[in-house]
Amino acid sequence: MPSVPTTSLDLGDGDFVADPYPHFARERSHHQVAWHEASGTWLTFSHAAAGAVLRDRRLGRIWHDREPAEYLEPFNLLHRNQMMENEPPQHTRLRRAVASAFNRGHVERLRSRVRSLAAELLDGVRPAGFDVIGEYAEPLPVLVVAELIGLSGADVPVLRSWSQAIVRMYEPEPTAEVAAAAVSAAGEFADHVREHLERRRTEPAEDLTTDLLAAGLSDDELVAAVVLLLNAGHEASVNVFGNGLVGLLRHGHVPAELGAQATDLAVVVEEMLRFDSALQLFERTATAPVELGEVVVEEGQQVAALLGAANRDPSVFAGPDDFDPARHPNPHLAFGAGVHFCLGAPLARMELTESLAALFTAYPDLHLVGAPRSRGTFVLRGHAEVQVSGTSPGPASSR
Repeated sequence: MPSVPTTSLDLGDGDFVADPYPHFARERSHHQVAWHEASGTWLTFSHAAAGAVLRDRRLGRIWHDREPAEYLEPFNLLHRNQMMENEPPQHTRLRRAVASAFNRGHVERLRSRVRSLAAELLDGVRPAGFDVIGEYAEPLPVLVVAELIGLSGADVPVLRSWSQAIVRMYEPEPTAEVAAAAVSAAGEFADHVREHLERRRTEPAEDLTTDLLAAGLSDDELVAAVVLLLNAGHEASVNVFGNGLVGLLRHGHVPAELGAQATDLAVVVEEMLRFDSALQLFERTATAPVELGEVVVEEGQQVAALLGAANRDPSVFAGPDDFDPARHPNPHLAFGAGVHFCLGAPLARMELTESLAALFTAYPDLHLVGAPRSRGTFVLRGHAEVQVSGTSPGPASSR
């Protein structure tokens, strides 16, 4: 048998997690796709290969319950019944229900609310130095998606805590402690959502939950849909904002030079999405043999599209390691592609442009203070803390 390309990347290594892009570049120089023995998965390193994985219907998003199944049932239940973990026709039915609710004007309705929340949060920071993640980028999208769902702003801290516990299970080789926290969070999150659904059955409101209740989904599907919306509806926004802002500022771009209107910043946001991808890896399973680059993915094998690697492919993006706030066109894969293209992309883009506009208007001299602190995760890549200052650093300081 002919040999197949292989890679020995350690996806949990500290140096790799801190900066995976040089590793991706080295791999890409040798192969578009390679077999990763440690995970038993094919990994893609080019834009073309990742795009093919996301669009080929023979490569499905097929949920397999995590083991031990009985112990992990609270976690498995939320994923087994959500659209992101299913293929058509199940995916079509679940996605149509959520898309129909989204299409009732909820995103545009929230634009003014995003502006007011941004202003309130910025009023509460200390201009001389503040954590732009913890004090701004993190609370804003959680407040927005909670309002979209119809939950109280008072729920925000616990919603964020539950979400972070659950998504740590997506990282390579989660520990027993991570699994225990995810199981506990999934159970508590589901109970909270079930109580909210019961309230909305007797007290309908102008929110997405009320619209979802009319979509004919089962109770488990409704819970899974709401939890997915709450998790995905803010997790990506927080990390894109933090990763992108750090990239922008580290590359010497000054907010005052970029403009401060959302219309000016829409292109900047696309570069934030591309430059340091919040979601790095998205897995699929072959339902039939699929030729991918120079390899064949056999039926039953898994293949992971490395979105961060795709978004730094020099055959598609000139100067891929540079943050170019005017980059156009920008065919990044940050929101995926194909039937699983992110349903919340319009909401995320609106939140990012409006929140960035508010920040840059308030602080045109915004600059980093010290080194950002990473979350230390690979699949969902982001910063736990980014200290910035909104006052001029002065001629002796560097941005």
